[in-house]
Amino acid sequence: MSQKLHTIARRTLIAALLSGTALNANADVITDWNTKTGEFIVESKLGTPPAIRVMALVQTATYEAVQASRGGASVEAAVAAAHRATLTKLLPAQQAAIEAAYQAALTSIPEGPAKAAGIVIGERSAATTLAQRAGDTIAAETYRPHTTAGVYVPTAAPAAPTWSLRKTWHLTGPAQFRVAPPPALGSATWARDYNEVKAFGSKSSTQRSAEQTEIARFWEYSLPPIYFGVVRSVAAQPGRDVLRNARLFAAAAQALDDGMVGVFDSKYHYNFWRPATAIRNGDVDSNDETARDASWSPLIPEPMHPEYPSAHATLAGAVGAVLKAEIGAGAVPILATASPTARGAMRRWASIDDFVREVSESRIYAGIHYRFSTDAGIALGTSIGELTARRVLQPGESVARSAY
Repeated sequence: MSQKLHTIARRTLIAALLSGTALNANADVITDWNTKTGEFIVESKLGTPPAIRVMALVQTATYEAVQASRGGASVEAAVAAAHRATLTKLLPAQQAAIEAAYQAALTSIPEGPAKAAGIVIGERSAATTLAQRAGDTIAAETYRPHTTAGVYVPTAAPAAPTWSLRKTWHLTGPAQFRVAPPPALGSATWARDYNEVKAFGSKSSTQRSAEQTEIARFWEYSLPPIYFGVVRSVAAQPGRDVLRNARLFAAAAQALDDGMVGVFDSKYHYNFWRPATAIRNGDVDSNDETARDASWSPLIPEPMHPEYPSAHATLAGAVGAVLKAEIGAGAVPILATASPTARGAMRRWASIDDFVREVSESRIYAGIHYRFSTDAGIALGTSIGELTARRVLQPGESVARSAY
């Protein structure tokens, strides 16, 4: 995320999250701390993949703490202690803010054995989760720019080239659901999707509607708060309890994290070109239906990693699959979330599929993905989300010990 974009996001995130909380009148200790964690992550200036990793560890430790505190210990104290212990370890620069939030939470809990027991349980759950994930390390980057001696090439390194080498939560390996290859450059599918993004994703497009531009700007943001706003729409529904919400948030967080592993495996396996590269080289793909535009630029700057498949579509597919497993594919509550890159604006969806579809199409309107790439991302994320749901959304399941 650029410094300018981060500044805008930081200034608008709290207002956006407060707007979302107004919709979620049944917020509980899980949703409250999830909101706080999102704020800490944004302030830490992490990129999307490491931010999602932090959220997965935090939500897993939290579920373990809630699970262990059902014998009379204070759930609120256990949740607060689990957050403090994991976040302090993972985001040391935010220690002062984390400690302040922890102490504020403790002041509302009556003193006594239940509070003391909850704190012990939360700290133990955090320590156990972090120990079990100790092998989840980020491999050193070894990117070598493609050049010949003495010849200039752009010096920006690609993002997260070794992310797929991380320890997974539920995947048997990063390539378990690796997507099929992108379409051949001589195919009709390639020409169709090339021309679609060329028309709708250009910075100067006259075919993209005002709403489509708003959607592209909204989903320019990709840090955890934008997805967990949608999850909170479900968690805040009447009749749910803290344990069920803790399990839901752990499942969503782990699905998102495994989604990042899976999508970067496919991205760097295929190393497929972005629309800006393809469209400015439309005369070299041996397809007469892909005319070159020498000055074409996307509405939104491209992330620094290969195009195929779409990571945003993968994340949306993963969250969508977990939510469907949790509440079914029929009638759902109105899903909503806010976006700092849309200056705190909120968007709402009447179905899980509508939410997933909008996220995927936003990347076409932004000019950074082809439709076949967003379709592949949805399929990848859905497979990961369904696997995660089968392993996590079962009462009594220990989601930390289920990790590979």
